[in-house]
Amino acid sequence: MTRIRPFRALRYDVAKVSLAKVIVPPYDVIAAADRERFYARDPHNAIRLELTRRVEDEAHTDYADVRGTLEAWTRSGVLVRDARPALYGLRQSFHGPDGKTHVRDGFFGLLHLEDYARRSVRPHERTLEGPKADRLKMLRAAQANLSSVFLLYEDREEELLRRLAPALEGEPLAAARDEAGATHRLARIEDPALIESVRGFLEPRPLVIADGHHRYETALAYRDEQRAATPGAGDDAPFEWILAYFANAFAPGSLLLPIHRLILRGSRPSDREWAERLPGWSCETVALASAQELPGLLASRLAPLRDRHAFAADDASGRLRVFSRSRAAAGSAGELSVRVIHREVIEGVFGLDERAVREGAIDYPKSALQTALDVRAGRGVVALYLNPLAPEDVFRVTAAGEVLPQKSTFFYPKLPTGLVFRALEESP
Repeated sequence: MTRIRPFRALRYDVAKVSLAKVIVPPYDVIAAADRERFYARDPHNAIRLELTRRVEDEAHTDYADVRGTLEAWTRSGVLVRDARPALYGLRQSFHGPDGKTHVRDGFFGLLHLEDYARRSVRPHERTLEGPKADRLKMLRAAQANLSSVFLLYEDREEELLRRLAPALEGEPLAAARDEAGATHRLARIEDPALIESVRGFLEPRPLVIADGHHRYETALAYRDEQRAATPGAGDDAPFEWILAYFANAFAPGSLLLPIHRLILRGSRPSDREWAERLPGWSCETVALASAQELPGLLASRLAPLRDRHAFAADDASGRLRVFSRSRAAAGSAGELSVRVIHREVIEGVFGLDERAVREGAIDYPKSALQTALDVRAGRGVVALYLNPLAPEDVFRVTAAGEVLPQKSTFFYPKLPTGLVFRALEESP
């Protein structure tokens, strides 16, 4: 059972700060070289809550100053606490890799924490202990959810979004345009009947974590600590809930983009070697005069092959090889293409086993164009461009209790940190 509820958000006062100058990408995608830039952008930039100034400081910090920063910003009025609980709608307008404008609608609320075994919240990837230990120190110190977990629900008919549309289309509570050009419009949703409608809609539906696995599992660990320290606190204790963002995986604006593969070791296979090592695969070769032509070729030649196992190989030779194979071949009808490609291409063609992959034999770029430029600059041997997974793939795999292969999909766009915070001392 999925349980959500409204909350009193802690937010930037947009009369005192420019929201565009204080929101930042999620902490785990901020490059080390960009930290100082965000620190310098505004003295109240959200990076000052989420990350240390230098990467080398992370292992030694206890984040004790974060709580003081939150309190100081609240005293000065830079942060304000809403008087009444609400859900917070978010409309994001952005350009996709196809160059078209897309809109993703969703909302922030509190989610009751559930162990994975209960199957109401389902992970799609495995986590690492280091980041969880770091985020647990942060949560203990801040006593606040500074960024949210990003969750997907299934609503093929877009029923819930139709209910939320009037609130999302009104005058925004706050708005900002980020440095990538995406606009973010925040809206309060406080009508009791609408909130109850949202709660009822999601209650029987499982959720899949798109981003924030480490944050979710950190919250579970913190919850268990607090249960042991305060027995009898009850199911509605603040530590039983987490700040979350909810979006419909099947809405047009919920983009699941591919993560490509760049082979860094080995030699470029010849036409004969490709054919010998990939029996049963068909290959179409098309001219690729420059990297700039690649996005168009992928759209016209690779994208139509989503009903087959397919990938495109680029070795900067001026030719793009587009490989495909029937999903029914070799009994792989229900298997994810990314698994087939790892087994038959990365291992079968290039001879890279799990150990080689762990040691850095391949890279996982998100931009096909940048990858094509890298190959032409001599960084890498061959680029493998993949089609994205479908929402059905994600829900099917996680419903079976499995996780996706490493670096399988990129949920776009990322949620910026700084739109809303949630203080843990809040009670229902």
